[in-house]
Amino acid sequence: MSLAQTIRADMEKSLKGGDKLRCSVLRLVLSAINYAEIAQQKTLDDTGVLAVISKEAKQRRESIEAYDKGNRPDLVAKEKAELDILITYLPQQMSRDDIVAIAKKVIEEVGAKGPADKGKVMSKLMPQTKGRADGQEVNTIVTELLSKL
Repeated sequence: MSLAQTIRADMEKSLKGGDKLRCSVLRLVLSAINYAEIAQQKTLDDTGVLAVISKEAKQRRESIEAYDKGNRPDLVAKEKAELDILITYLPQQMSRDDIVAIAKKVIEEVGAKGPADKGKVMSKLMPQTKGRADGQEVNTIVTELLSKL
């Protein structure tokens, strides 16, 4: 069963079970998947579906940050609940230590000598962490490591 089919089945279960929040979030995800398929003019495989879910999760994280700054705890709680649902469909996220280890390895492979080589490192590192780590966090870690060289 593909990831999109799993999400659709879970949405139907939540609809029958009366879990309105879960049903709503999964409907939004399925809609985003549908829009992505229309834009790309092809049916998405599991990798494409994961990219859509990651994008939705990133939007929730940004909203949480904005609502937190705006002192809106009610909206922060809603976005966190939605994010928790989305995270269940994403692969296990890498820890900071895992990202640091991979980044150090890539820095050695590329032969980076300082912050000027960040582009080389990021272009080789991002495919290895795609879907398993937040790009902003990876960027921060690489910047820290390169500044120490």
